Amino acid sequence: MNIKLIWDFKGSPDIQVATHYTKHIAEFLADKDIQFSEIGEMSLNEFHHTAYVVVKKDDVDLVKNFLKPNRAFVLKT
Repeated sequence: MNIKLIWDFKGSPDIQVATHYTKHIAEFLADKDIQFSEIGEMSLNEFHHTAYVVVKKDDVDLVKNFLKPNRAFVLKT
């Protein structure tokens, strides 16, 4: 089972905040040897951007405890 973890960035019109945070997520995953199937950022509107990663359910607690995502969704495969 895969889980999508999402970090919200609200208030800034610049998606670069989410892009920068995505780099930190990738560094953390590499350091902890956690595999992911998707990583990136997305603009929901002018003042709400997100960074996200899709990881296996077994790795969610480790990522959650260190990086504190705002939301999570189970992805159906």
